[in-house]
Amino acid sequence: MTSFFVEYIEGFKAYFVQRTFFDHVLLIVDIGVVALLIYYALVFIRGTKASKIVYGIVLLLGVALVGQLLQLETLNWVLKYVATIVAIAIPVVFQPELRRGLEKLGRTRLISRTSFLSDRKLATSIQELIKALRVFKENHVGALIVLQRETGLSEYVEQGVPINGLLSSKLLMNIFFPNSPLHDGAVIVKGDNILSAASVLPLAEGRETYTYGTRHRAAIGITEVSDAVAIVVSEERGTIALVYDGKVDDTIAIPELENKLITLLK
Repeated sequence: MTSFFVEYIEGFKAYFVQRTFFDHVLLIVDIGVVALLIYYALVFIRGTKASKIVYGIVLLLGVALVGQLLQLETLNWVLKYVATIVAIAIPVVFQPELRRGLEKLGRTRLISRTSFLSDRKLATSIQELIKALRVFKENHVGALIVLQRETGLSEYVEQGVPINGLLSSKLLMNIFFPNSPLHDGAVIVKGDNILSAASVLPLAEGRETYTYGTRHRAAIGITEVSDAVAIVVSEERGTIALVYDGKVDDTIAIPELENKLITLLK
């Protein structure tokens, strides 16, 4: 075992002696990129079911390292086949997480996002939305409104009832009026245009979301698979929740909500 460490250290020294300054710079860049990828991977899986499984994989890697150092042939043979099984199982087990991660990566932009509306039209649309939300809150009218940003939501629009009407408080109140045929499901808005009503959205699957109702879980679900912003009004409590990036703010006040929407939709 001692000879193994000596050979390793000697090889490590020889590697650096044979390299030029430019090679060292490339090595630093290489290590930096890998470290950055690992960091973002850890940030992404934090709080998901994948995090606990990753800890198990790290433990297996530690056992494999010990097996190599001590030259435990039987253990190494077993771990070799376990590694193959794990490599095949990971894409299957983590399919939802991988999908969300790739979609999030695809939405990453090097330049700022362009708003669908001018500042004036955006302010008018948000004011109309806020008017409707005040009425829903006061009268305990349940509502789910999704505001599209960069990611297209056509697959969910097509599942709903087409509206294609100018966003207004009166139209929203007609849609979500209790016992209305369009009351259930989500309204999807793009810019100042209501695209559809009664749209069915994907529900969030995380165990931590089970305490929420169907509307809240649908809002979390759509904001996990897209960059959309969702607003939920609770029929039972009469509270308003703002949802984006899979996170719920159910304590937000209406004035704060108005300012937040302007920031998110610009």
